[in-house]
Amino acid sequence: MTQTHAQTQDTNRQVTLAARPKGAPQLSDFTLQARAIPTPATGEVLLRTVFLSLDPYMRGRMSDAKSYADPVAIGQTMVGGTVSRVHASKHPDFKVGDWVLSYQGWQDYGLSNGEGLIKLDPQQVPPSYALGVLGMPGFTAYMGLLDIGQPKTGETLVVAAATGAVGAMVAQIGKLKGCRVVAIAGGAEKCAYALDKLGVDACINHKAADFAEQLAKACPAGIDVYFESVGGKVFDAVFPLLNTGARIPVCGLISQYNATALPDGPDRLGQLMGTILTKRMTVKGFIIFDDYGHRYPEFAEQMASWLQQGQLHYREQIVDGLANAPQAFIGLLQGENFGKLVVRVGTDEIS
Repeated sequence: MTQTHAQTQDTNRQVTLAARPKGAPQLSDFTLQARAIPTPATGEVLLRTVFLSLDPYMRGRMSDAKSYADPVAIGQTMVGGTVSRVHASKHPDFKVGDWVLSYQGWQDYGLSNGEGLIKLDPQQVPPSYALGVLGMPGFTAYMGLLDIGQPKTGETLVVAAATGAVGAMVAQIGKLKGCRVVAIAGGAEKCAYALDKLGVDACINHKAADFAEQLAKACPAGIDVYFESVGGKVFDAVFPLLNTGARIPVCGLISQYNATALPDGPDRLGQLMGTILTKRMTVKGFIIFDDYGHRYPEFAEQMASWLQQGQLHYREQIVDGLANAPQAFIGLLQGENFGKLVVRVGTDEIS
């Protein structure tokens, strides 16, 4: 995919899906195109993207396999959450310069009829936070842990991908609820961050040769809540440590997103189902806005309060330039990001 100029006021760059990946996405699966900026009709606003969120779920949208949402069509703009400024308005509820949370995807400009737009106040928190701690990842952490995980004081909570956008919030909310939190992360630097900044009780490097043994040692009383977003060898190490009555919120399985076949080895489905039965475990998948959209105001109020009180630490990794979004996304699926991954598409200023 070729690089082009920065965001301008006369061209709408769009990153479109060029091909469906076979395994891990490649740069050749994306195309950067330049098109005309659309013109808003009566009742519409023209939004200029300032920040674009990159999230693991986007890998599923690149596939045409049946899922909870329609796939991105070949030639269509990649989907994604955005923080935008109103560039032109023919809608009575929005004026030029307003900050909004929207879903314009991987492009410079997009039209909206106002439905689903959420106005943002940049004086309260940085606008990009609406894509992370105060957006979909934070909401996923909050509802998944508190509604499905139901953590109790003194219980052991294990969090996969604990320095990522969702995991970091799960770990800290778990501590606020009185849990002993064991984090799992990839590498010494991320584990040090989890211990020093997130305040977890232990952090295990999943890249270690004796990862499973280290995890077992860190969980002498077993595991009561496991927040799942990874799967694979991480779940293999967690599985024998789960206690009777354990709760497992499932928001993703990033280790499997690029898989082209089932893993080698014996069929363990019977063992898994038997353990779920005998240990009376709760395993529940959820799609955050489909299942909990009506509780967003509750989440937003509580998370904003924790942030303002300094009880949550939040880290962003910002990549500059829409043309760099595909490479950053590929790195995200390989665990290269550190914190919530956001692309700065355009300037903060009114243009």
